[in-house]
Amino acid sequence: MDDEQRTPGTDGPRPEPIRWFGTSWVERGAGYWARRVLVPLGALAAAAAGALLLRFAVAGVTMSEAGGFVNILLLGAIAICSCLAAVRTWKVLTEGRDSLTGWMAEDKSLGAVWIIGGVGALVAYFFRSLVEAPGEGVRRAAHDQAVARHLRRRDGGAGRPSGKPGRKRR
Repeated sequence: MDDEQRTPGTDGPRPEPIRWFGTSWVERGAGYWARRVLVPLGALAAAAAGALLLRFAVAGVTMSEAGGFVNILLLGAIAICSCLAAVRTWKVLTEGRDSLTGWMAEDKSLGAVWIIGGVGALVAYFFRSLVEAPGEGVRRAAHDQAVARHLRRRDGGAGRPSGKPGRKRR
């Protein structure tokens, strides 16, 4: 977070907004608790709709009579993609997007995996939103560090309580 971006009329760093919550997570006001109830319900409804869509896709492949092996491969692919997307979503929500490395950081080359595994990502989002606003812990830690840095700078800087420059030693 950039310490220089400040909310007009206030002294200190501005918190980063969270999707669906804005900056209400800082003080936990202005509809925060209503959103804490509605966001998990929305994620659960979207996961149910996604599961229904995947069910229609599997039914279509089954009706094509491609064979049992193809059906097993399809179900395995959906299960693996859902697990991978759920793990990636959980990691982003608990540790932040910067913590993604290796294959988890790939957006373009693994886009199909993330789309097919969207139900798993929504389920992970649902469970994480039962604990806190998704991503709140990461944003709160970053905001608290930025506020602490700002207070140190404002109160005299590098640990010298008088704020006067020290003498050079010979």
